[in-house]
Amino acid sequence: MTFIDPRDIAFWLYDWLHADDLTRHSAYADHSRETFDAVLALSEQIATDLFANHYKKSDQVEPRLENGRAKVIPEIKQAMAAYAEAGLFAASFAPEFGGMGLPHVVDTASMAHFMAANIATAAYPMLTAANARVLVKFGTEAQIAGFAKPQIAGRSLGTMCLSEPQAGSSLADIATRAAPDGDDVLGPRYRLTGNKMWISGGDHDITDTIVHLVLAKIPGADGKLPPGTGGITLFIVPSVLADGTRNDISVAGLNHKMGYRGTTNCLLNFGEAGGAVGYRLGEAGQGLAIMFHMMNEARVFVGLGAAALAMRGYRQSLAYARERLQGRAGKDPASAPVPIIRHADVKRMLLAQKALAEGALSLILYCAHLMDRERVAADDAERARAASLLGLLTPVAKSWPSEFGLEANTLAIQVHGGYGYTRDFDVEQIYRDNRINPIHEGTHGIQGIDLLGRKIIRDKGVALAALGEEIVATVTRAEAFADLRSLATGLDIVWDHLVEVVQSLIALNDPARALDNASAFLSAFGHVVVAWLWLDQATVLRAQPAVDPAWADGKLRACRYFIEVELPKVAPLLMTVASLNDVAATMPEDAF
Repeated sequence: MTFIDPRDIAFWLYDWLHADDLTRHSAYADHSRETFDAVLALSEQIATDLFANHYKKSDQVEPRLENGRAKVIPEIKQAMAAYAEAGLFAASFAPEFGGMGLPHVVDTASMAHFMAANIATAAYPMLTAANARVLVKFGTEAQIAGFAKPQIAGRSLGTMCLSEPQAGSSLADIATRAAPDGDDVLGPRYRLTGNKMWISGGDHDITDTIVHLVLAKIPGADGKLPPGTGGITLFIVPSVLADGTRNDISVAGLNHKMGYRGTTNCLLNFGEAGGAVGYRLGEAGQGLAIMFHMMNEARVFVGLGAAALAMRGYRQSLAYARERLQGRAGKDPASAPVPIIRHADVKRMLLAQKALAEGALSLILYCAHLMDRERVAADDAERARAASLLGLLTPVAKSWPSEFGLEANTLAIQVHGGYGYTRDFDVEQIYRDNRINPIHEGTHGIQGIDLLGRKIIRDKGVALAALGEEIVATVTRAEAFADLRSLATGLDIVWDHLVEVVQSLIALNDPARALDNASAFLSAFGHVVVAWLWLDQATVLRAQPAVDPAWADGKLRACRYFIEVELPKVAPLLMTVASLNDVAATMPEDAF
């Protein structure tokens, strides 16, 4: 089964986002639509043949510890070897680093195939690319040659090591320390001691070397760790040193997860035998600023994974609904049973999945499109606008697909009925795999605070105004089509309501109180953004004749469903935000 319809990919990339126009810019001049399509076809083939083939096995046969090392099933190694041989680790990196130089939007569409086929195995290259991108941006020539290029070639894999058992998402409370230990060709050398928790890909036998990017604090002159975020620095800590000896890193245990089981998830101890060797990346004290470059990419790809799993669940429940016979069209008990897709409630659940899953994936591709727009911008103003929109939408890209992709997966189970609750069908595993996405790389609550607190209130609504201009332009285009006018009006009204609420929060001048319902605002804001993206795509479909009328009609109906059925859910959420409802914030602990 194809987990993502190639017709959708082609529409999003070329008809909607015009990815082929990027080849007019020098950064992508070596490419054409033909090269993009070749990469996508190869990605779909490898994903189907070598990622999907062990989807259930990697869930049933979890990574295990043997002699202090994590071991994974051989199919994962085979998938990574094929991925590397195809050059896909290098897809979005510039040629000077050994990359293919593909646009981000094409690379993202490629990765969607792998995440839909096997999200756990796809996590290894996703983390590796994000790791290497930070090294390319902030590393020295020696660090890029020694640590980034092996990952771009697929010879090494990478991780990011932030969380600690006692700190979780509160990075100010990390206790891993880094003591200066001289210099060598790879930069200022340190010895790291401490513990890191929830490290995906933290240890495995897929490659000989793993490149860890580790946050740690450099002690002050008094030998004590600075309070808060002071002294937090990022270090390159390879599992194997240049002389071939293993670094002072040990696996204290594996975390056994509800889903995503094929990805090793480790508790790592650094420095049990004197200190793990690490090389400072960037300057001392810049660790958080540098790491957030990796985190922001990872957050978009978390959203991509959630969207891809929503797409897979939708496609599999659609296939099931067409085959499963149950119930009859009329009242004649002697008539033949009909496929359940003919029942109105099943159609409702399928249409809801389609609207949520395709809306989620279009959101992620739009964000990747903004990355490309930022890179090829003609001037500083255009570049700043793309960066501003991307910054505003990053918490939405992470959280909205994670929240509502999971809702789509719930509907996929429901379409399957009792069978969906068994291990005979993939949809129960798809749900379990997707359940982590509202949690990792910053929970829904953290993303809500980031969106409302940092990206809107602190920004005084500047990025929000830029988004508003994009929405107004879409509404104006949509009004030219009779069947889209009411949808355009519906979006326009809700957007105005959201802006009024934001203005009231900014005028309140009390950020703490304004953020009491940030999670509700995030859900509402995400719904408005996805409604806009659906309407924008509808204007494209209406402006050109469809090669496949039934397929195009399905998209237009999904747009109508989202704006008529989903978008009205925004009003009560905004009412909660605007009213400064404090029932949760003021709840006494002893009242629970």
